[in-house]
Amino acid sequence: MELFSLIGNSQQLDGGAMFGNAPKALWSRWIAPDEENRIPLACRCLLVKDLDGRNVLFETGIGAFFEPALRERYGVVESRHVLLDSLAEVGLTDADIDVVVLSHLHFDHAGGLLAAWEEGQPPRLLFPNARFVVGAEHWRRAIDPHPRDRASFVPELQPLLEASGRLERVDGEYSQTLSKSVRFSFSDGHTPGLMLAEVAGVVFCADLIPGRFWVHLPITMGYDRWPEKLIDEKRMFLEDKLARDVRLFFTHDHDCALARVTRDERGRFGTVDEQRVLHGAPPQAAAGAS
Repeated sequence: MELFSLIGNSQQLDGGAMFGNAPKALWSRWIAPDEENRIPLACRCLLVKDLDGRNVLFETGIGAFFEPALRERYGVVESRHVLLDSLAEVGLTDADIDVVVLSHLHFDHAGGLLAAWEEGQPPRLLFPNARFVVGAEHWRRAIDPHPRDRASFVPELQPLLEASGRLERVDGEYSQTLSKSVRFSFSDGHTPGLMLAEVAGVVFCADLIPGRFWVHLPITMGYDRWPEKLIDEKRMFLEDKLARDVRLFFTHDHDCALARVTRDERGRFGTVDEQRVLHGAPPQAAAGAS
């Protein structure tokens, strides 16, 4: 088994939105904004090669499905489908992926399921041989979204996933597709039924903890539907990962893929052993590298 961090299309979003009620004087020390107050964000995916003989991809990033005007509005930097390039760098195509695990279906996490935008062409689903694994509760949200986050979903995506005949909705710790190779837990603070996947001593933090700086308990995003609940969920999540020495994999951190949780004498969480890239690391190396 080998673990890879794969970069998808990157974004530049408003720093105030990404750091919620934290003042700019604080968050700008962590990530410097540009002249439009935007900060760089990754859409990083985790690839596990040879997980019980299969290639398993955790998320697909934002992709390149937006038409040019929307691409500019949402700060998507590249027009090409960067994740496909990243897969090619490790010797794979989207057709080689056996399972795609989706923490949730907001466009910056699931848009990469779709082919790059072409004028006059309808949205088209990639990953023709993969099973798609998503949380059952979040699926219900995605097909009937609340006005609060309706714009975060791609309306055409859910019907395409359903029509593929390869969709599994998960409502417990394990899925039929992946059995006990991947353990799931769930969170509601960012969006109902956000699914957090743990594999080989690494947990995909998704939007519960988008990057290192959101490890700090009071720091939440303006996009979170229930910030107080998210903070409580984050505390329990981090205490568990610290106790079991499970590493955190970050999707949106522009400069860090993996880190280990720490807690200081005042009870504040932080990170150490930060890694920018995972490239073919076996699980024990990913868990212990510095």
